[in-house]
Amino acid sequence: MEHRTVLISGASIAGPALAFWLARYGFRPVVVERAGALRLGGQNIDVQGAAREVARRMEIEDDIRAATTGEQGLRFVDDHDVTVAEFPAATSERVGFTQELEILRGDLARILYERTRDTTEYLFGDQITGLRDHGDRVTVTFEHGSERDVDLVIAADGIRSRTRTLIVGEEPRIRPLNLYGSYFTIPRGASDSAWARWYLAPGRRSIILRPDNVGTTRASLWFLSPPRGYERLSSAEQKALIASVFADAGWESPRVLAALRDAEDVYFDAVSQVMAPRWSHGRAALVGDAAYCASPLSGMGASLSLVGAYVLAGELSRHADHRDAFAAYEELMRPYVDRAQKLPPGVPWIVYPRSRLGVSLLHRVLRLASSPLLRRGAGWIGSSADDAIELPDYSKPGPSARARAR
Repeated sequence: MEHRTVLISGASIAGPALAFWLARYGFRPVVVERAGALRLGGQNIDVQGAAREVARRMEIEDDIRAATTGEQGLRFVDDHDVTVAEFPAATSERVGFTQELEILRGDLARILYERTRDTTEYLFGDQITGLRDHGDRVTVTFEHGSERDVDLVIAADGIRSRTRTLIVGEEPRIRPLNLYGSYFTIPRGASDSAWARWYLAPGRRSIILRPDNVGTTRASLWFLSPPRGYERLSSAEQKALIASVFADAGWESPRVLAALRDAEDVYFDAVSQVMAPRWSHGRAALVGDAAYCASPLSGMGASLSLVGAYVLAGELSRHADHRDAFAAYEELMRPYVDRAQKLPPGVPWIVYPRSRLGVSLLHRVLRLASSPLLRRGAGWIGSSADDAIELPDYSKPGPSARARAR
């Protein structure tokens, strides 16, 4: 095999998952992470469909199940906290906003790190600043560490990936969805329970409060807006913007905004998708959000990262030439990604009414959709993608797998 050392940028989900499989296949994975330590913050994510099968093959499904948030489902509430529609957690018989394997992003990152720290070299507090592809190797320069020669480089550092730019330049299009979102942790309150609550406010705003497994509550605030560069504001400016937008939102907004002032784990960004015409160049490739972010609206971010890492590592194990491996990886993953990125018609604006009348009308629709007869058809509040992929078994020798859409 011509390639042995693989440098991976990013230690969230896709990076450590890729390192897991590469180590199993005899590669030497090295993960560089800009943060000084493993980032354990973050909101609820779910592992479903093909990603759940990947977790099973990694033998971490039980670990994920033990760390689930315990969320029982979603309730849409009005400004008096009265439930107007209720959607229990998904099971094998029904779809839903809450999946059976619902876990905090940081908990999944920790599980993956613990499974790879003995087989992977981790470089925290550093980042890639330059790549020189010599054809038979890549020379990598870092912000702090000494340069290294490696066989392959993989960008797994998220939607705003800096490494992606070094690999494929400005080719990928960041497609804005005219929505901004913020996540942070707040103290658990008397009104919180094992149910997530989604409040729709006039003015195209919403607040979602979700339980976690550590005694706090995960808040997310969303508002429709054309791209205005808010994601480039300082942290203090972003907090001030959120406070201004939600000042008169009603419901539990005073409680949430009061907690926002002291929150240290605030994440704020424009909700977008990464539309990349190719996922590799030379001896480097992209995986996870850096390659094909589908946005939080899809509910598929973690699943795409786990499946993408599994397929990329598997194809590298099957091909002597990295170019053939990258091509096979893209051929198998592209239909799956395309479906994940195809959001239902009208999303997101359809669930962000402008007026109180619009909120009232949407509540009526939700109440109807939550009835037992129609609940199975309420998949728009869960995943927007079918699992249009059949996972190859890379433990068995054989030719490169081809995409097999169901």
